Amino acid sequence: MEREDRPVSERPQARSRRSRALRALAGGLLAVGLVALGVAAGVWGERRNAGGGSPNPGRQDAAPPRGGTAMPGMSAPPSPAASSAEPPGDVEVLLPGDALAKIGIKTATIVAVDSNASVQVPGNVMSNAYREVKVTPIVAGIVTKVPVGLGDVVRRGDSIVVLFSAELADAQTKYLSMAAMLEADHRKLERTQQLVEIGAASRQELEEITAVHTSHETEVESARQRLLQLGLTRGQMDGLRSPAQVVSTVTVPAPIDGVITGRTANLGQVVAMGQELVVVTDLSNVWIVGDLYEQDFQAVQVGSEATITTPAYANSTFRGRVAYIDPRVDAQARTAKVRVEVPNRDGRLRLGMYVSMVFTTRGKERAIVVPRAAVQALGERMVVYLPVKDEEGKFIQRQIRVGQPIGDGYTVLAGLKGGEVVVTEGSFFLRAESLRNSPSG
Repeated sequence: MEREDRPVSERPQARSRRSRALRALAGGLLAVGLVALGVAAGVWGERRNAGGGSPNPGRQDAAPPRGGTAMPGMSAPPSPAASSAEPPGDVEVLLPGDALAKIGIKTATIVAVDSNASVQVPGNVMSNAYREVKVTPIVAGIVTKVPVGLGDVVRRGDSIVVLFSAELADAQTKYLSMAAMLEADHRKLERTQQLVEIGAASRQELEEITAVHTSHETEVESARQRLLQLGLTRGQMDGLRSPAQVVSTVTVPAPIDGVITGRTANLGQVVAMGQELVVVTDLSNVWIVGDLYEQDFQAVQVGSEATITTPAYANSTFRGRVAYIDPRVDAQARTAKVRVEVPNRDGRLRLGMYVSMVFTTRGKERAIVVPRAAVQALGERMVVYLPVKDEEGKFIQRQIRVGQPIGDGYTVLAGLKGGEVVVTEGSFFLRAESLRNSPSG
């Protein structure tokens, strides 16, 4: 029994040993395959890096994919931080003769101009405080007539308010009384002079009467001037001979040419001497006031020119000069008030209107300027095209660095110098030809 059972128990153990051997063999083969695959990948990667990251080893500046993300082994486009480096070498661009004739190439010479700094400040239109008059009466009374309204244009001397004034009537009565007394004193002085000549009066009497006469003359002249101040004209004064000619109305005239910008006087209103009735403003010259930041104090000074624009007149510009910069700086905003005087004879600038002021100052250095039409963009690079002298159809593509725009051009930071010639009209076609003939195209 023992010999019969032993072979039966040995068969499962043999099968188990063979299974483990097969699994070990399979694991070893898999490990060898992975090692071989890793070696092959390393060799392929070394060859790719040695070839410049491209199947074509001659291309050293492969362009990134359109999505903008550089693939491994490819050079990424220059970043803004890297734009300060020196531009790369020039690239030749050849244009066939027939294409050159169709395009119509035009060129321009690079020039150096005065560099200007500009500061833009928002502002508001205000009346010229030196040309704004608040009209007040010099006599109390009751308003009987106001022939002007807000926005009316008046001339100097025009009637703007009429008052009934008992004070004016009293001043005229007083004047007539003083004038009558002066006339009596004058006749008495003449009689005394005649009596002195015949010895019937003394010199002392004559001197006393002369002094009284002179005093009355002074009082009459004072009363006359008072009536003129109250609004009577010289013609009215000359015609004032009796109480029947006394007038009780005071006409308040416009003191300057201007526009009525304020009115508080109404019919029947009782007004006191010195009370504001009407505001007359000369709008032929206005102020524009804005806030100037501390960092712009050196660029903007009294006398600096300013160009003013407003959304109300999109195609018009106004010009003025800085008349005042507040010596005080706002502690919170760190700004100072700047005031520009602007001629406004046509009245288009209205009080309270929002405007924008641009101050332009001339810099100490000259800047190289390239026409805007000559500059083309290749990704993040800016390039221009220079015709090769005495070689028709041959151009040089040169990378440049540009700065702030000036008029119809850009300031050049690197890549060009004064006197060089660049293509303006037709530069876009040269760019297209350059891209078409480039290895990445």
